[in-house]
Amino acid sequence: MAATVLPPLIGVTGPRHRGLAPRVCVYWALHWAGARTVFLNPALTGSPEPLDGLVVTGGHDVDPVLYAAPREVTPNYDTERDAFESILIEDALARDLPLLGICRGAQLLNVRLGGSLQQDLRTRRVRTSNRRTVLPLKTLYVEPGSLLHRIMGTDRLRINSLHNQGIARVGSGLRVTGRDIDDIVQAVEGTSRPFLLGVQWHPELLLFDRRQRALFQGLVDAAGKRRCAPAR
Repeated sequence: MAATVLPPLIGVTGPRHRGLAPRVCVYWALHWAGARTVFLNPALTGSPEPLDGLVVTGGHDVDPVLYAAPREVTPNYDTERDAFESILIEDALARDLPLLGICRGAQLLNVRLGGSLQQDLRTRRVRTSNRRTVLPLKTLYVEPGSLLHRIMGTDRLRINSLHNQGIARVGSGLRVTGRDIDDIVQAVEGTSRPFLLGVQWHPELLLFDRRQRALFQGLVDAAGKRRCAPAR
């Protein structure tokens, strides 16, 4: 009798305290897509088995010391989480795990690959509001032919915006595949990996939209393929 193949196991990161609601939304998005999940934070570092994929969620700003820049805004950092998630990202990159970075997660991914951040986007907002909202009030333009385009099936859609920082210099091995009306980077993805994607908005808070759910389905599908692939 053939052995039963378990659904892929996806790690979902977060801070030691607070931030539970978005992670619960991520949990349900992954559950509906057919994955098992394990929450990871600086106090809960263990996993029952090797991960098949990783979601790095949103939260505090990334400390600019990680990209050798002076602090330009009032500090709102979580250095413990920076260090913890940096290790997980490095491990995921080394093992070529499917990875989805959300907001802060996309920023930290970019930094770990040698990129930098713009610490205050207010000066870049000309055609759109600086108001941060969970509602999909900003417009995303998706690069045709990109992984993001294949997953979402459109070159334009509405997204929310809860971030005050954004990607400046793009990290090595990444390319920009989504921008908003103000030409601010909203999505990056790997140039040579099966599934490496960072998005600046919060798709876990827009699960009523099938295209947002498709991001999590894409991650789970990639993780499932990796899990079922013959051992190297």
